[in-house]
Amino acid sequence: MSLVTDLDWDLRLAAFSRLEHLKKVSGGIVTDKGLESGFEFGAEVIKFWNRQRGIWRPKQLAPNGAALSITTTPPRPGRKPPYDDQIASEADWFIYRYEGTDPQTWTNLAVRAAMEQRRPIVYLYGIAPGIYEAVFPCYVVADRPEDLAFEIAADVDHVRLDPATAGAAADAARRRYGTATVKTRLHQRQFRELVVAAYQQQCAICRLRHPELLEAAHILPDRDERGRPEVPNGLSLCKIHHGAYDADILGVDPEYRVHVRRDVLDEEDGPMLLHGLQEVHKNLIHLPRSLGHRPNKDYLAERFDRFRAA
Repeated sequence: MSLVTDLDWDLRLAAFSRLEHLKKVSGGIVTDKGLESGFEFGAEVIKFWNRQRGIWRPKQLAPNGAALSITTTPPRPGRKPPYDDQIASEADWFIYRYEGTDPQTWTNLAVRAAMEQRRPIVYLYGIAPGIYEAVFPCYVVADRPEDLAFEIAADVDHVRLDPATAGAAADAARRRYGTATVKTRLHQRQFRELVVAAYQQQCAICRLRHPELLEAAHILPDRDERGRPEVPNGLSLCKIHHGAYDADILGVDPEYRVHVRRDVLDEEDGPMLLHGLQEVHKNLIHLPRSLGHRPNKDYLAERFDRFRAA
């Protein structure tokens, strides 16, 4: 039977289509509520996952079929993720640990079947409690029983999903690129969620509380070796104030006070300029409750020197 016409393939495409919709309406992420709603296939509603087990294969693909999804649990506030999926690693893949220590557990067999049958899967990577990055299509590219782990690679080609239709070298290169791209996005997404949560879902400058308009601004840029995606190197800012911060239109000094560039203070350009920028001059920013989450003062001082030079 052709890969593109069998039940397994059609079921996966239905799952991918529904996940695309969920991501679109949720700003690029998926929520546990969205995942619980499942997707329609034929006359049934099928689950995307099993949050208790991490590895999920619907009954429609049993008994010897491939897994549909794998899940990494979101980190709890103040804790590192429980699994070393290595988004910080330089490797060209993600590491996904076996369930338990028995390679013959049905869940581990289902992931191995995805590798052997070349079936694309969904990787649900936990960003924060209730929030996941849905990475798909992904492929299981290696089984490492000595490490009780699989290697997972992301693909960037949503059209040609069948790896049998291209050369192995082309597929490997494409997936290296796709995995690197996804790792960067996961860093950014996790940084954003952690920073915005630390600031109680509001802009540090204007207190705007619409999460869809909030972003995490780096104090030191990520190209700086110290500019890691950690909360003390971030500020929760609305889109306007993030843009102004990056453009050195406003700065924040080491005492947490906002400064607006002199030429901008002298402009006359309507209520947005007046209320959005000029009136925040010399205000103190809103700070996280946790002292450990507050902006690094040395980083602020260095960044503020750049603002003053501008």
